[in-house]
Amino acid sequence: MPKLRGAQMKAPNILFFVYDQQRYDCIGAAGIYPVKTPNIDALAARGAWFERAYTPIPVCAPARQALFSGRRPEESGGLWNPHIVFPLHAQIGGYKWTCALAEAGYKTSLVGLWELGGCTPADFGFEQHISRAELAKEREEHVGKVGFKNGYFGESDPAPLEYNNTHITARRAIEELRRLHESGSPWLLFVDCPEPHLPCRPSAPFDTMYDPAEVPKWAGFDEDFEGKPYIRRQQLYNWGLEGRSWEEWSKTVALYYGMVSQCDDAIGSVLAELDRLGERENTIIVYTSDHGDMCGSHRLIDKHYNMYDDLVRVPLIISWKGHIEPRRVGGFSHGCLDVGPTLLGLVGIEYPEGAFHGADLSRALLQGCDTGLSYAVSTYNGQQFGLFCERMITDGKLKYVWNLTDIDELYDLELDPGELVNRINDDSYAERVKELRLMLYEELRRCGDPIIGWTAHQLTEGKKLRGRGIYTI
Repeated sequence: MPKLRGAQMKAPNILFFVYDQQRYDCIGAAGIYPVKTPNIDALAARGAWFERAYTPIPVCAPARQALFSGRRPEESGGLWNPHIVFPLHAQIGGYKWTCALAEAGYKTSLVGLWELGGCTPADFGFEQHISRAELAKEREEHVGKVGFKNGYFGESDPAPLEYNNTHITARRAIEELRRLHESGSPWLLFVDCPEPHLPCRPSAPFDTMYDPAEVPKWAGFDEDFEGKPYIRRQQLYNWGLEGRSWEEWSKTVALYYGMVSQCDDAIGSVLAELDRLGERENTIIVYTSDHGDMCGSHRLIDKHYNMYDDLVRVPLIISWKGHIEPRRVGGFSHGCLDVGPTLLGLVGIEYPEGAFHGADLSRALLQGCDTGLSYAVSTYNGQQFGLFCERMITDGKLKYVWNLTDIDELYDLELDPGELVNRINDDSYAERVKELRLMLYEELRRCGDPIIGWTAHQLTEGKKLRGRGIYTI
């Protein structure tokens, strides 16, 4: 059993929610866009809401690899989603926090997505896995096949809400919650739902919950791609989006809003069961996402070849009644990288020094201080539309994007929250760019990112061309 903190008599349970491609700004608690998420908001109000959490990598499978290993995926070769264009050859070894929980006596179950190639949930200590395929089979048995017609832009799902994947996932999670509760042991229940990932297909009443005419335009929508890397504009043509207006996009965004609210409803049913079982007080609850979704911002879709906050900034809530005071947490978090060591810290399980690239934020949570982290770094390695590597660092005021084979980007987040104007050629920012490059280099070096082996001088010596064909310093 884990070493317990203080006078606590029983190891706390862990209920972990991951929802796929959930934007930070589309949670009610963020206070930015008018999306209704009463259950997630209540969870945030009862726990720690991280205002500056960033994904280590805005791609589904590598982000989950970072989550389960607590290490950046470039170390092991988990660079992109498997079976898209290039094969994935990730070698995931080393210490695993989920296995540490299982070895300490936790009963473990995973409901939903498993996207780590070359290994299984059992390799990560999960005794039970209810797969996405099993959930899909249940839907098909009750609904049959539905001929959707609007592709990635989304549409209503004629299936009753109870047979939409969000609520099938929640129902199976509730069944697992009851089983784990009856075991009498501490437990880890990991709920990984593939929504609101596009295409968004909410069921009634959520499919018409939002009027497209009342959906506000994204802060980053009016994009002209001037002075930005070639691949940004090219994505319009890769997806066939070049002529798509906000009037058209607003319909997709309204469906995204609806799916987010539908996910919130499903989460509420799981939390209600936790309360019914009397387990809330002794359960650590985590809610987060692998990354966001462009969903029309910058006139783009999905997630590839971008480091905008639409993608890399994620919601993160950690709640534990009576132990974590409700508040908004200052400082940064590397999202998926940090939650593993933080959970071990909260339950009192020691782990080897250097086991994680992420930080143990348990002290910040239990003592009410900020995270102590002054920046966040995200990485990306391309592949779906051609290989393209980039690395991002932000201190909350500025964001620097290192594009290894194209012009770099610099966004002043205070003046330009929509990240529309690339200021990399503005000499008034030159000293800060130098500082951010060195900070980025140190983080990549600490985590063993192999990309700096041949290219570190771009960061350390400023040997990076900008739009006018001269060095940036």
